Parts: sequence; C-alpha cells; structure tokens
Amino acid sequence: MTGTLTVLAIVGIFAALGIGIVFLDKYVRKTAPVRETITLELAGVPAWVNDQLKEKVYAAVRAEGEELKLDENTAVLVQHNIVQRVAWLADVRVQTTHNGLRIKGRWRKPLVLVKSGLRKSYVDDEQVVLDFVPMPNLPIVEVKGLPTTKPTQPGEVWQRDDLAAAVAVISRLDRMDELTTPDKPLLYEIDSIDVSNFNGRKNTGLPHIVLYTKDGTEIIWGAELGAWAQHLEATDEDKLAKLYGYYKEYGSLEGRAKYINLRDPQDRIPLPIDKY
Repeated sequence: MTGTLTVLAIVGIFAALGIGIVFLDKYVRKTAPVRETITLELAGVPAWVNDQLKEKVYAAVRAEGEELKLDENTAVLVQHNIVQRVAWLADVRVQTTHNGLRIKGRWRKPLVLVKSGLRKSYVDDEQVVLDFVPMPNLPIVEVKGLPTTKPTQPGEVWQRDDLAAAVAVISRLDRMDELTTPDKPLLYEIDSIDVSNFNGRKNTGLPHIVLYTKDGTEIIWGAELGAWAQHLEATDEDKLAKLYGYYKEYGSLEGRAKYINLRDPQDRIPLPIDKY
C-alpha cells in the first residue's frame, strides 16, 4: 500500500510539473518580443566598393544591438547610426520598404593615402579623412612631404594647404583618366606625390610638387593648381595635355625616362630623358 501511494505521489508531482511547463511555455511565447525578418538593401553602390566597406554599413545598422522593427523610427535610428560610424558614406538616407530598409548615400572615393607613424588614413576629394581599409582595386596615391602631424579623425575635414594641393592634382588626374584613358588609367602607374617643397618652403628654385611613378620616374608638376602664371610655368591644362600626350605616345610613364618635366611652357610633349 505504501509503495502504491509513493508511486501515485511521484506521478502527481510530474503531472504538476508538466502543467507548469506548459503554462510557462505559453507565457514566454506570449510575452517574448516579435522578431521581424528585415532585409537590408544598399542602393547605388559603385563597383569599387568592396565587401569590407559594405560590412561597415551592416555593422553600423545594429550598432546599439537593438532589435529592428520595420517602421519609420527604426529608419531614423539606422540612419543616425550610419552617419555616426561610417565616414565612407555621405548624404545618408534610410527608407522603409515592404520588407526591409533601403540605404542610399554618396560613397566617398579615396584619392590619396597619408601615413603618420603606424597609422594610415585616406583622404577624398573634399579632404575628408577615411579610415584605412585595403583597397587594391583603386589607384590610391601616397602623399609624401607633409610635416609631421596627427591626422584628424575619420569623417572630419583635414585642413592643410599642402594636402589640398596634392588632392587637387590627383583629383584632376582621376577625372582625366575617366575621360581619356578609362581602359588603362594613368593613375595606376603613380606611386606618390611629394609636397615637401610646397609653395617653395624649402627652396623657391625647385619644383613645388613632384609625382613619382612606381619605378621611380620623376614627374615634375611644379606649382599648385592655379598658381602656374606667377611662376611662369605651363598652364595646368597644358601640363595635363603633356602628361597624357606622353602616356599615349609611349604607352607608359615608366621605363623610358629619368624624369618628365611638365613645367616648361614651350614643350608640346616632353621627350624622355635617358634614364641610364
């Protein structure tokens, strides 16, 4: 008899536990937040934007770790997160769609690289600083000759006249590539631009700006854009015409010359100076 009562007691305990578990399961399912499947769409992405840059945007979307709901408040929050955390994307707009969020903006294309100690930073055509991400698919030119200084933070404008002069020259070459040599951009052969003698701060008689190809050929540009007249140099347009004329004539900036002089106003296409 005692054994039977014991069995019945155990059965009763398990039955009670079972009822409790069922009740708890119903309670949890009822009170747990509803999770929606939200798709993220990056619209109008240039071909040069790689997966690592896209991941920066996706990471910023859930920067606070919150659950996303498909409503206007979420769109506003996501837009704020991207603006605050992704310097690469400007003029950000986030809109809701029937099943997700569409993210649009203007991607900042890096033109030059600046090294300061172990730190590397990119700068775009508006002198906005971008955090370093390997970009082997773009012809990014290193700026040399800047006085030792700490770069500003990503997303901020780096106000320097010598840096602005370097960016202006590379930006002009970038546009020329798009217009005249899109299949074989000249910029891929440019390794660096030296502004150490910017505005003649070291020696007024030496070129203010010099570019170097990957094999060390000097391209003597001269004064900053717009300052050619006061230094009796070729116009900026003539310098570009000479450089691209040489590039098309010889097929490359490398291998033929020790230097290519663009300053002289009387040469149409500079002849290669024997490299050896």
